[in-house]
Amino acid sequence: MLLAVLIANSEGNVLVERFNGVPAEERLHWRSFLVKLGVDNLRGVKNEELLVANHKSVYIVYTVLGDVSIFAVGKDEYDELALSEAIFVITSALKDVCGKPPTERLFLDKYGKICLCLDEIVWKIFYEVPPIKIAMSV
Repeated sequence: MLLAVLIANSEGNVLVERFNGVPAEERLHWRSFLVKLGVDNLRGVKNEELLVANHKSVYIVYTVLGDVSIFAVGKDEYDELALSEAIFVITSALKDVCGKPPTERLFLDKYGKICLCLDEIVWKIFYEVPPIKIAMSV
């Protein structure tokens, strides 16, 4: 199950988040955990270089694209491989919408279209497509 997709700026401010099956009282914990994970580990990382973490029975794959950090959190069938495919689809969509790896300003200028694309991707992941077929559907 894909639990969350979160996009933050380089200072750790959350720009977009989507949760699935995560109780409201746990979302703050996940938000702060992911932002801290990114601040601690993403400095100096190249664009689209994937990093992997494991927290209890949950997998986290995250990367940098331009000035934004992208996190995907999953469990069960959404292991590191499936999450890396989801991150690939999300980064491809962001580059398509922005025309290049986004700066924070460009991300905010294209915010509406990015949210629509992200919602479409996340909707497909949450409700329709088995993990192996994610990359083929976009």
